[in-house]
Amino acid sequence: MPAEVIPAPATTARSPARWTHEAASEIHDMGFADLMFRAQSVHRAHFDPNRLQLSRLLNIKTGGCPEDCGYCSQSARNAAGLKAGRLMAVEQVVREARKARDGGATRYCMGAAWRGPKDRDMDTLVAMVQAVKALGLETCMTLGMLSDDQADTLAAAGLDYYNHNLDTSERFYPEIVTTRSYADRLDTLARVRAAGIRVCAGGILGLGESAADRIDMIVTLANLPEPPESVPINMLIRMPGTKLADADPVDPFDFVRSIALTRILMPRSHVRLTAGRSMMSDELQALCFLAGANSIFVGDTLLTAANPGEDRDAALLRRLGMTAETAG
Repeated sequence: MPAEVIPAPATTARSPARWTHEAASEIHDMGFADLMFRAQSVHRAHFDPNRLQLSRLLNIKTGGCPEDCGYCSQSARNAAGLKAGRLMAVEQVVREARKARDGGATRYCMGAAWRGPKDRDMDTLVAMVQAVKALGLETCMTLGMLSDDQADTLAAAGLDYYNHNLDTSERFYPEIVTTRSYADRLDTLARVRAAGIRVCAGGILGLGESAADRIDMIVTLANLPEPPESVPINMLIRMPGTKLADADPVDPFDFVRSIALTRILMPRSHVRLTAGRSMMSDELQALCFLAGANSIFVGDTLLTAANPGEDRDAALLRRLGMTAETAG
């Protein structure tokens, strides 16, 4: 029997046309039990609370990125020592995608460490999208900034989702990235949306930002002309050799509050519990699911960082009585 879907409380039945920081802060700062109840109620109004969407992420081009993102081991500007690699061959991507599908993933995400793709790479990227879609998987790419023509080309190839995170609030953003602006990121999201590709956009917690910065980032996403269909919320993985290698960890309850706020402000979006799960206890992950997270990346690695692995994830889902979404 499917889980009962209960209506959201009256206070969440109608959302404002645009969220304000003040309204979002009031929700974020609710008593924890009240916040969790509200988030779970909103979640049940739109999703089966016992199902998770599983995705797999493949790094199709590693290292050598000219951006200076303070959290990223793939930046050529840091001391992480990660060597730049070539764009992966289509055949290798397809082999890995087939493994992901056979392991239960329904979406396959392909990421390249670029400021943006070169036009000479577009034919290969198109071939990857088409070949992965032929396996019956949803496709997602994260390639940095896109031109209008590049977005249109990927849309014509059938790309389902494009990931481009805001990372943090507009106020705090210059502390983390200086080689591209916040407006650049918003412009890319607008190009992707205009091309007809669904948007995947979220951020990272634990960069040294304040609670107000987290709220502002979530409000910015919720107030886009159309909110992202997929919202990844990452916990910073402190990578050696990066600017943020020694950043203070985010408080687990603060992290859960951000998940809950994301669910309430974007009730129809998949809220993805993304990077940092290898550092989370099963109990913390369960709280995140209760707060409305309903998508995870599976597999042993996430770009260049560790991920819990399929055995641990399968065991956790069994313990929680949760199952994976199926394709279609």
